[in-house]
Amino acid sequence: MPVPAAPGRILLVDDDPMIVRLVHKILAAKGFAEVVHAASGREALDRLEGNGIAIVLLDHQLPDSTGLEMLDAIRARPHPPAVVMITAHGNESLAATALRRGADDYLAKDASLAEMLPQVLERVRRARELRKALAASERDLLRAERLAAIGEMTVTLHHEINNPLMSAFADVELLLADPAMANPKQREGLLDIQTALRRIRDIVRQIGELREVRTKSYVAGVRMVDLETPARATPALSLGRALVLLADDDLTRVVSLLLRHVGFEVQSATDVADLQARAEGVGVRLVVVSGGTDAAGAHPFGGFLPAEARSYRLVALATGDGEPARAAGADLVVALPFDPGTFTADLVDLSTRGG
Repeated sequence: MPVPAAPGRILLVDDDPMIVRLVHKILAAKGFAEVVHAASGREALDRLEGNGIAIVLLDHQLPDSTGLEMLDAIRARPHPPAVVMITAHGNESLAATALRRGADDYLAKDASLAEMLPQVLERVRRARELRKALAASERDLLRAERLAAIGEMTVTLHHEINNPLMSAFADVELLLADPAMANPKQREGLLDIQTALRRIRDIVRQIGELREVRTKSYVAGVRMVDLETPARATPALSLGRALVLLADDDLTRVVSLLLRHVGFEVQSATDVADLQARAEGVGVRLVVVSGGTDAAGAHPFGGFLPAEARSYRLVALATGDGEPARAAGADLVVALPFDPGTFTADLVDLSTRGG
């Protein structure tokens, strides 16, 4: 069985020596990163300072506070780590309260601890990576909105500035060509005006060609759009078209962003009928759908019916073990939450694989 990816440094907050030894032993056997220990709430807050803690394993019963109080204190910090609450066996109400107050997951102190601890840590790590990818997709959306606004501004500039600018150019040219314009200072002034008009023309042109919003410092605390730095070249799309139909809008944005970054042309289908029609189009290399659940009677692809003879690869994002989607012919089943890094690598490999 492959070793799970390291979730980063772990802080265990518990004053029970037996639990501390057990957790250390379990995580060491699974190859997880270094575990930092704190026996009290105050010590835990001190340990969080500058230690690169990614996940906190938090016991509820502490000498100087409760787990819920500590959860609130941790969540109030800037860029807080993930928190997994450790509860006594049978205390589901406490676990539910912790989840409502921002805990990422919970564990019970029972016979399943050794088996569940690595699984919960891996699930939390994947969920946090997905949230990072979602934040990146939101930034991508914001950039797209900025570019759209710049496009509208460019049209306005050309309409409102270009015509009077050309008229001013013509007037200056006529004045400079007038034989009566013999005064050197007047000619020098007109040449300066002509240079300024050319600068305005060039700025309007640069704005029209702007494809990426970059900023630079103007004065202290104020930034301006950088029109002089060349935009980075956008890699050519080479992996073909990917169609996406997922029930969750946030997940759709994340998946679409990840696919675009590795070279797919991404299109989101509006519904199953739209996906069904588009899937038979030329150039479709990948179809990504919801894999449903393991519940009896649930459709393995959310209602989508892949063709028996198809040129695209079918990927299902599923909760549970995804066996229904796999049995129905999915080329790849990805369990939610997935790891964005391995997700894109697997899809590139799948789409470029022969056969």
